[in-house]
Amino acid sequence: MSSKLILLAVFVSCMILMSFSYKKKKKVIFFGDSITAAGIHPGGYIKLMDSLISQEGLENNFELVGAGVSGDKIYDLYLRMEEDVMKQNPDIVVIYIGVNDVWHKATSGTGTDYNKFGKFYEAVVNKLQAAGSKVIICTPAVIGERTDNSNQQDGDLNMYSNWLRAYTSKNNIPLVDLRAGFINYDLKNNPQNKESGILTVDRVHLTPAGNLFVAEEMWKAIKAVKS
Repeated sequence: MSSKLILLAVFVSCMILMSFSYKKKKKVIFFGDSITAAGIHPGGYIKLMDSLISQEGLENNFELVGAGVSGDKIYDLYLRMEEDVMKQNPDIVVIYIGVNDVWHKATSGTGTDYNKFGKFYEAVVNKLQAAGSKVIICTPAVIGERTDNSNQQDGDLNMYSNWLRAYTSKNNIPLVDLRAGFINYDLKNNPQNKESGILTVDRVHLTPAGNLFVAEEMWKAIKAVKS
């Protein structure tokens, strides 16, 4: 084969390769506490979201990664975000935190005061955004599923969730309002006013229905994020 033919073959091969545009998967990291730590296991909300993505034929578009640690509060996320999240260069970070910040105030006195919660949350979001990640924020859902406002931490959960609603609205950040979603679901599906057993197994951690609910709500927000 002459050198001209070889060069022509190389040129044609390059053009063919260039015609196939490689699409990098969007890396989505779920940053949170034990609810998120459980999400990576079979039946967990992250695993279920993988199935939802596959059902829509988008499995080559997204990579889902769990970064949940049991007992974590917002300041724990701030302390470990560099190692557990930013080093992986995520495209999207879904922050699902707040239950322990409220719950542990009552159980062990190690929760997070309201004013500190907001300051740490802003610091986490600012750092992620500065590194180029898109952020999605979730309100903490429930600590008890009673529908008559008699759960011990309802007041604090509402207060912290209201801060997140105002913050995301002001800063144009996508919000997955799990607090409102769980309350509405329980109002329809918990006529006996039970503490748990509808969306949670123990007032906090998720039942199969709870995992599916969270997966569906988060997936709506994730696929709406523009590149």
